[in-house]
Amino acid sequence: MQYRRAKTPGATYFFTVVTFLRRKILCEPENVELLRAAFRTVKSRHPYTIDAFVLLPDHLHCIWTLPLDDEDYPMRWNGIKKHFTHYCPDHYKTPSSPTRKRKREQSIWQRRYWEHQIRDDRDFEKHCDYIHWNPVKHGLVSRVVDWPYSSFHRFVRLGIYPPDWAGVPENVDDGDYRE
Repeated sequence: MQYRRAKTPGATYFFTVVTFLRRKILCEPENVELLRAAFRTVKSRHPYTIDAFVLLPDHLHCIWTLPLDDEDYPMRWNGIKKHFTHYCPDHYKTPSSPTRKRKREQSIWQRRYWEHQIRDDRDFEKHCDYIHWNPVKHGLVSRVVDWPYSSFHRFVRLGIYPPDWAGVPENVDDGDYRE
């Protein structure tokens, strides 16, 4: 089946990327560093801006803006997933199904990911709020500021959010973000 994805040069996109079988492996310290290295490696070859980000044990959300003449975020995600999978210790990998073995796939990531092209400033704000509220939504912390793997801290330093921003649930769009 061929999936149709929005692909606009220079656009801004929201992504949800999930681990295979929702295994809670991403926040292990060695995997946090490995994922950072994967992002840096791909970004050094194929630039993009990470506008917002949160890492949770079994998935991540982020917003990227691509260069004005570039629309190829799938290549970037493939590179990030491939780098992470290649260097990830075997004990984090799930035994492969016959189909995955035939396709030479490792069992770290779900095959697909969710993407949404950001439409305007309000859409961008809603998705940033959703990203930063996500650790609270999943019961990982009771306050947004307490989650270490989030661009929330950068947003506070830049004055975008106050340090005590709570992302009050009724103010956070809890729409279909493909978790």
